Amino acid sequence: MIHTTSKKEYINISDIIKNSQSDILKKLPGFIIRWIKTIIKQDEINRVLTKYEAYTGIDFLPKMIEEFNINLEIEGKENLPENGKCFFVSNHPFGVIDGLVLTYIVSEKYGDFKAIGNDAFLFLPQLRPLIAAVNVYGYSNKEYIKALDEVFNSDIPITHFPAGEVSRKYHGKIQDREWQKSFITKSISCHRNVVPFYMYGKNSKTFYFIYMLRQLFGIKQNLELMLLPREMFKKRNSTIKVKIGKPISYESLQKETNHWDGAQKIRALVYELEKK
Repeated sequence: MIHTTSKKEYINISDIIKNSQSDILKKLPGFIIRWIKTIIKQDEINRVLTKYEAYTGIDFLPKMIEEFNINLEIEGKENLPENGKCFFVSNHPFGVIDGLVLTYIVSEKYGDFKAIGNDAFLFLPQLRPLIAAVNVYGYSNKEYIKALDEVFNSDIPITHFPAGEVSRKYHGKIQDREWQKSFITKSISCHRNVVPFYMYGKNSKTFYFIYMLRQLFGIKQNLELMLLPREMFKKRNSTIKVKIGKPISYESLQKETNHWDGAQKIRALVYELEKK
């Protein structure tokens, strides 16, 4: 008799749709739901999460680097300050792997951190201890806001993608949208220096084509987001280059009367790292 070990379903699109607040999603026919499961690689994701179910938080990150066989080329490690009470901010070219790389580098240096991230990551118990959750598709509830304020006012390192979404093709170039200003405001009020990261690379042509196609037809739903898990698996066996810039003191940011402009200046500085 052959015994098989079944995979846990950490991600179950059928259940997520059934429990969603969207009447449109709940009306999707079965064949569409099955297609979505294939596109987002539900089975592959559950396989990987099951394989490493014994690892959570900090211990989970190196296992993912190993699983995807990612080779990191890091320039500027000496710019990581000894005091980790900082915002570690980066451009957002990939969507999943860049979050893994950023948090892995910070955790290697400081041992602990919190990542400001989409509350969807809370579905993954392996990552849940590391996430300071925000609702990117609506207003965060009072519990989220309180928890975030506690993180901001702590001494723990914080990783953050201030664009709030993955890079797209803007003005003929693949880049982040304008950065949100909140990390400038919190840097000043919570006395956190800012450490800029630049990650080289981009997603597949298909990802950007779907984005441009929906822009052309005025489709508001972010259809290309379904491709992000597929993009993650495409990065298997790849080399990812990262450049770390010099820390920016919160005292220098106090001179910024307009925090939005301050955020765009740091965004520009991050993209300058690519050329240096």
